[in-house]
Amino acid sequence: MPEASNRTKVALSVINCICFDQRVQKIAGTVEKLGCEVTIIGRHLGDCCDNDLVPFKTKRFNMRFKRGFLFYKFFNIRLYFYLLFHRFDLLVANDLDTLPANCLAAKQKRIPLVFDSHEYFTGVPELNNKPIRKWFWKTIEKMIVPRLMHTMTVSGSVAEQYLKEYGIMPAVIRNCSPSSNDIIPYSRHELGINDNHLLLIFQGGGINIDKGGEELLDAVSLTDNVSLIIAGSGDVLPILKKRADEKNLSGRVKFIPKVPWKELMRYTKSADAGLSLEKDTNLNYRFSLPNKLFDYISAGIPVITGNLPEIRKVVEGNECGVIIPEITPAEISKAMIKLRDDRILLNKLKQNTVTASRTLNWENESKKVTDFYKQVLINT
Repeated sequence: MPEASNRTKVALSVINCICFDQRVQKIAGTVEKLGCEVTIIGRHLGDCCDNDLVPFKTKRFNMRFKRGFLFYKFFNIRLYFYLLFHRFDLLVANDLDTLPANCLAAKQKRIPLVFDSHEYFTGVPELNNKPIRKWFWKTIEKMIVPRLMHTMTVSGSVAEQYLKEYGIMPAVIRNCSPSSNDIIPYSRHELGINDNHLLLIFQGGGINIDKGGEELLDAVSLTDNVSLIIAGSGDVLPILKKRADEKNLSGRVKFIPKVPWKELMRYTKSADAGLSLEKDTNLNYRFSLPNKLFDYISAGIPVITGNLPEIRKVVEGNECGVIIPEITPAEISKAMIKLRDDRILLNKLKQNTVTASRTLNWENESKKVTDFYKQVLINT
């Protein structure tokens, strides 16, 4: 490996929490193996920021504004000047909200820029019914994205949308999870879960609106002998905790805060099945391939999911889950009962999921990242 001073210096910028953004860390690790020196740039997020969780150089900005237009404006200003006045040979903008600063800095320094779109940003539910904000981000997207040479994204549907709108076809790098074969699951005794219950897990770093959490708790209240772990963070968690209390579900529903991936997978591997309940209310969810889907596959547990096209391809193609026609308490409850009462089916789905994990893993998917960045690095 070249000496540090001679290595290609790569800056990956992200607004999400550096510590828990698995895609950024996985990409960074793959790029580092190509002999590059990687720095991940983000912001301070209070207790989220733990240097021990990030095995790379980092730079975090303290931001006075925590959300809204002023936050994005000043984050991009600070990011631009940091990129401009520090030596980097390649810039990587993760999502549209870091792209303006990266584009300006890359143009001024005449260095390559990679755009990694983690989602169809202008189709997120947070922009629904907010036409001015949506117009603002769409305008930035239209100004920059068609001129980009190096782009990647998380699913074929997002890539095809960019091709349709802007005439570019990003490389598709799915959020496959690393192998978890060496991770030991928690026992039912350690979790305080009844051995006879069907144990489900609902996880994610963005348990937000339209992701089915409310309907899920209603379904659990309708269904006997089912327990649930809700693991992660998100805007609707306070609502879900209140709902669980109101329905007297505290004995069957356990809330686990955001934890490092290996610790999360101890909970995931303890479950009988996972849940991915995004509603088809916006293009971003319709096109999504959530991290949790691949975490469930890595853990060897089937998924109960809605009928979204990208998720359906994975689940049907590998026969590793149950697809419900709509996200309602009744339909979720039916799927729970199906797995609870038919252990032969459940075991078959588990076996199929283990088989799927042998190909749908980061060890395989990262080969695409290596090939992609080898081509980009030729220009540095």
